[in-house]
Amino acid sequence: MLTPLSDLSPSYFVLPLPPPVPLTAMDQGGGVAVWPRMEPFLLGALQVAPPTKLSLHYLRKMAAYVHSREGCFPMLGWLMWRHIACGKLQLPEDLAWLYFETFDLLAGHPAEERLEWAENLSQCSSPRELDRQRSKLCVDTLQFLLFLYIQQLNRVSLRTSLIGEEWPSPRSRSPSSDREAKTSSQNKNWDDQAHLSFLQTHLCELLELLVEPGQLSGSGQAVKDSQVSLEALQGLSLLLEGSVSRGRTVHPIHKLLSRAPLQAQAGYSKLSRSFSLHPLLAWLRQALVPNPFGMSTCLRSGKKLAWAQQVEGAMKRAKIARNTHTAPPGSKMVLMSQVFRQTLAKDSDKLAGANVKIHRCSDAFIYLLSPLRSVSLDKCRNSTVVLGPIETSIHIQSCENVKVVCVAGRLAIGSSSYCTIHALTPTRPLLLPGNTALTLGPFHTHYPSLEDHMASVGLAVVPNAWDQPLLVGVEGTIPDPGSYRLLPPAEFCPLVVPFRMEGDTCEVPGGLPSLYQKAQEEREKNVQDWQKMVKDAHLNKEQRRQFQALVEQKFHEWLLESGHRQELDSLIPPCIASQDPSDSDSLEARTNDTRQEGTSIREVGQTRLPC
Repeated sequence: MLTPLSDLSPSYFVLPLPPPVPLTAMDQGGGVAVWPRMEPFLLGALQVAPPTKLSLHYLRKMAAYVHSREGCFPMLGWLMWRHIACGKLQLPEDLAWLYFETFDLLAGHPAEERLEWAENLSQCSSPRELDRQRSKLCVDTLQFLLFLYIQQLNRVSLRTSLIGEEWPSPRSRSPSSDREAKTSSQNKNWDDQAHLSFLQTHLCELLELLVEPGQLSGSGQAVKDSQVSLEALQGLSLLLEGSVSRGRTVHPIHKLLSRAPLQAQAGYSKLSRSFSLHPLLAWLRQALVPNPFGMSTCLRSGKKLAWAQQVEGAMKRAKIARNTHTAPPGSKMVLMSQVFRQTLAKDSDKLAGANVKIHRCSDAFIYLLSPLRSVSLDKCRNSTVVLGPIETSIHIQSCENVKVVCVAGRLAIGSSSYCTIHALTPTRPLLLPGNTALTLGPFHTHYPSLEDHMASVGLAVVPNAWDQPLLVGVEGTIPDPGSYRLLPPAEFCPLVVPFRMEGDTCEVPGGLPSLYQKAQEEREKNVQDWQKMVKDAHLNKEQRRQFQALVEQKFHEWLLESGHRQELDSLIPPCIASQDPSDSDSLEARTNDTRQEGTSIREVGQTRLPC
């Protein structure tokens, strides 16, 4: 039985919409512009082909079902969604929860509510208690239907996704299973042009999911007099927002269409308090434009930042573009590309709440020590990336030999090899198709403001599911359980963030798992035993000199062989002729070898960081 809606916090229900924000990046010359919101596609569409049972055919049947059953509309609880997903659509329960949890992860719950939810989950000591806690979670039914439909973004063939059979049964199998065994290598989640094309192609189907079933034909398609109510139009605000250019303010689509002049153009009837579907569809198609805060615009006209470093005689360039100075919440982004053999470090309010993409970086060490909205690593190699707390998700795609250290709401990895991820996450890590030789380890570092940053985005130290990955395969295939391993405690070594900052965190939040803590204590004991052995040897002055020279020689050989020499050298700040007084970086180098202890590293590794 579902928990009464009156007993639940309203903010757990509806995906909140961003507040109106001044629009400074676009002028449509007096017209109306509507564009796809970035986050539902960026964070909500899983980067794997969805099950065939989530095609439009079955979502239409689901829409009819939820309208006819008590307790399903306008809010859908976990228990009823599980009944539909597992009993009707024949989805595994883990996958059903994954979609439900992902949708909730998009919601802008206050940090205090997220921390309270995490505490309640951590106190569940049995599957029954966990299920009871999950049953308290409800989502907006219409928005969730649209969310399920946009999973088609990463389907290899959108055409086949529109062909369905009758309501699925345990015996039914899709005839297109061979096609679904393939995955798309193109990352559409960041591609605002792909978002626009998807909506232009499927806008009619999306609107049909908002129409009450009694106004549709027997096949679930719209008829001539189909209507979209004002309440149903709010569901579309999950995907669309826009602006009347002279007002220069961004609104969700249902707020935009609350204006009388626009209502008349879009086929609104005051008598029925609803929009006629076909005039509304025509108006939306005419008003649709690319997202003015999307990646394409950011690359073309965002604030571009570039720097150079001399590397073995060749000039290598790394580039950053950002729109954080103009974009509304949810659309702020920072794009980093082609960082090569450099150490970059940043602790800045300009990063806070941004969606960050790190693309094609190689042999680099990157520290972004601010609270972030999301992070994507794409086609990176031989690099180390240390991140501040990530409110929603980090996605690692097509990377090789990359080490990532993060606290995140969710971790997803696809088509990557020989990567090591040290994570603290309340959700099960998603291992998508195409991975080879991944290593999962516990979060093993800290910096002074880490716990404050975690609290600001609502991430707690428990529950921590870093060692409980969920393997998600393409439909009709079996995920390879040999694609990952858990880090053996004997190979564990903590990471030290080599910068000074303000703050109170002085140890790994939540501590280390017992086996890794024991391994660390044994390692420290070995060092102490070595120091005692050297002391007890009672070497004379000449022997100490020879012994020290030998140790230093072997240490430098190890630094060169392991690649750590480059990492240490890149931490030496150069002489700085001028600095940007508006830059709020608070990082300082913390390495005695450089004799630069306490020096500001707004420029790290001969690399200018003015963003």
